[in-house]
Amino acid sequence: MCGIVGGVAERDVVPILIEGLRRLEYRGYDSAGVAVLDENGQLARVRVLGKVQGLADAIAASPLRGSTGIAHTRWATHGVPSENNAHPHFSRDAVGIVHNGIIENHEALRAAQKAAGYEFTSQTDTEVIVHQVHSHAGRGVDLLAAVQATVSELHGAYALGVVSIHEPGRLIAARRGSPLVLGIGIGEHFIASDVTPLLPVTRRFVFLEEGDVADIRRDSVTIYNAKGEVVERPVKESELSLDAVERGEFRHYMLKEIHEQPQAISDTLEGRIAGGRVLEAAFGPHAAAVFDKVKAVKIIACGTSFHAGLVARNWFEGVAGVPCDVEVASEFRYRHPVPNPEALIITISQSGETADTLAALRATKEWGYGPSLAICNVPESSLVREADLVLMTRAGPEIGVASTKAFSTQLVALLLVVIALGRRHKLSAERETAIVEQLEALPRHVEDVLALNDEIHRVAERFTDKHHALFLGRGVQYPVAMEGALKLKEISYIHAEAYPAGELKHGPLALVDEEMPVIAVAPNDALLEKLKSNLEEVRARGGELYVFADHGTSYADDAMRRHDESAGRPIRTPEAPEGDRAGMHGMNGSERVHVTVVPAAGGHVAPIIFTIPLQLLAYHVAVLKGTDVDQPRNLAKSVTVE
Repeated sequence: MCGIVGGVAERDVVPILIEGLRRLEYRGYDSAGVAVLDENGQLARVRVLGKVQGLADAIAASPLRGSTGIAHTRWATHGVPSENNAHPHFSRDAVGIVHNGIIENHEALRAAQKAAGYEFTSQTDTEVIVHQVHSHAGRGVDLLAAVQATVSELHGAYALGVVSIHEPGRLIAARRGSPLVLGIGIGEHFIASDVTPLLPVTRRFVFLEEGDVADIRRDSVTIYNAKGEVVERPVKESELSLDAVERGEFRHYMLKEIHEQPQAISDTLEGRIAGGRVLEAAFGPHAAAVFDKVKAVKIIACGTSFHAGLVARNWFEGVAGVPCDVEVASEFRYRHPVPNPEALIITISQSGETADTLAALRATKEWGYGPSLAICNVPESSLVREADLVLMTRAGPEIGVASTKAFSTQLVALLLVVIALGRRHKLSAERETAIVEQLEALPRHVEDVLALNDEIHRVAERFTDKHHALFLGRGVQYPVAMEGALKLKEISYIHAEAYPAGELKHGPLALVDEEMPVIAVAPNDALLEKLKSNLEEVRARGGELYVFADHGTSYADDAMRRHDESAGRPIRTPEAPEGDRAGMHGMNGSERVHVTVVPAAGGHVAPIIFTIPLQLLAYHVAVLKGTDVDQPRNLAKSVTVE
């Protein structure tokens, strides 16, 4: 995910731009660059392949100064990582630009610009934007009008910062589908992809809205909406910590990363959906041609990423109508499968260095499988370099060994792939729009679930003396139960296993007694009644049930009703007062069914929603047991050996 920083000031902005890029490094990138209007009124630029430190070293060796400038960290989409493809891009040394997002009609614009005599020095879609601005400016309009005319011709997603040698002290910013924030100072103003790179210079921010164009000068900021009308946007004071990789107010990195999931999900969606649809160019310039030929999907992963693949199998087959297999990488590489050249190989890894997953990817190429797509959180990783297509999860740094936000963003990324393939099979445009709407609302729903933290802590207190636990789920929620069991065993050292609830009678029911807690995921879906029957089997044998259920589901209502009747209280509805919620959960021990009501999200994002309370449960149990939450024994964050 690319990062933008820019500014107009009375002082030299280069140190500010460099520090801003450092604070955007968590997004991942392969190159970096800075451009300023120098003391001679010319555009001066330094770009490097690699890290921001390399850019800082290059500027130290060949000093660059200017009071108006733009800077960028790039992750390659159109064009390989190289200095020529790095931003900022120029048009005839008169206009400079930085860009986040994807321009879908870049090929048509490129053809027209070549016919008009423009020469291209990169493979990027961004370069067509800067030439288009230059072309409009050459017709006698100012930089603002040239940018407004240009963005009206762009299809896709963008966040832009534009400067011109003909208008020093002026920076034009625009956004659609990719976020851009303005940093408000005194005699200086800035732009950035988010607030973190600007915190050293200001805490006052304006968040541009969809279609906004901002005219930024040292002493003024004027914002125009998509209709070209002058508008006022509120100035907000940020309370964000300066360092995004510190624990801040959180006791452990894992808890911090659980609470970062709304933002991580938003970042994963950034620039990849617009107008109720998924932008296929997000998968790379050749993705559409690859997807056109895909007849099946094979997902290969390990651990948590394997569970994400199992969830996605339900989506690929039920939503997209595409056959899907999911393989544990360490097993797949030693089997002798029959290769399918029409199968898209999807490899999933947080680190991108998982040894078994890498070896499995290489094996598919040798055996004659179809093209590959990597879903990963680390841009510079081996998995990303070796795959044909890449979709970054954009979860940001994940320090805790037990994966949380990486898992939820993997699911979001997989659902984007499901949509892209599904529109070629059985997914209708109307259903795609509905799923995209669910994704857009997902960060808000995750925030609602995180508000259950204190309640789940009370549930966790009942697990401190337990040595075993059983997790149950049905359908798409069975892999969620698997992930919940994995989290509990990873960090609390409680032996936990997950089963499809329908398999209880085929063995696991023998384990159920008063000492075996049974955790069930119970969304209000087509399998709820089946699940209720399975859970009654547990209850009839004296087992203690902990049910995470949709607000208002019949199972939640029945459980609450039974508890109220046994306690001799009037029957209450799920809308009981907040102070009485503990009674709803049966936490006084008079009932062996404890229901935690999860804010309903429904739809295809439900597995992501129900993952969050299981993460919180595992975390609080581990804290209460006194284990090392962030660095559990015997485990490593990245498994780079077989």
